[in-house]
Amino acid sequence: MGIFSKLFGRKNETEGTPKKGVEDCMSFIRIYLQACMAANLGITNIRMVPELAEFKRVLKIQTINNKLGVAEKAKAKKILMSDYGLSENFFEELDASLKKGCKTQMAIQSYSLKFQEFLSNLMTLVSNLMQWKLQVPLFMKGTLKSVTEMTVHDIMTKPMFKKQDVMMMAFNTRKQAVSLGFSEKWMNEFVFKVIVLAKKERRRKKTNE
Repeated sequence: MGIFSKLFGRKNETEGTPKKGVEDCMSFIRIYLQACMAANLGITNIRMVPELAEFKRVLKIQTINNKLGVAEKAKAKKILMSDYGLSENFFEELDASLKKGCKTQMAIQSYSLKFQEFLSNLMTLVSNLMQWKLQVPLFMKGTLKSVTEMTVHDIMTKPMFKKQDVMMMAFNTRKQAVSLGFSEKWMNEFVFKVIVLAKKERRRKKTNE
């Protein structure tokens, strides 16, 4: 996985962890998801949403109208938009996906696993297919964005791949994207953001060393 190897692990809280990195971004996305689930499904037991609980405690977020998730969702969204540059469309599609695939509290675990598997497969494919193109420097951001969009488009439309395992994963990822309700535009935004954050993280690490 290379620069994406820690994408889906829990955030490392050790001293010196770079801020606004990939893991931080993924943590806030998970918090946003948990806040949406709490608000949409009427969750009152905060222990069901542990990362949301920690987020709420650390930032001392007050519950609005005795409904868990509403204020926390707004705060997480604000952070993801202002600090990580995610667009309104990103959240609109994420909200629609949740409403479609997570209609009851019983569906929380299955939806979360499905969502995580989809993102993991997507980034594995991107890493496999882009290869040397991932080395395009950040100052050539336009070129990097273009090759990212071409790679995602191939994942969603290309009929054949040289490697059988890549082809099977691409087909499965397409099915997952349709099932979850995510467009190529959403996938492009997510993938490009992860690539940029990972590159900045590596650059900071080299500078510190």
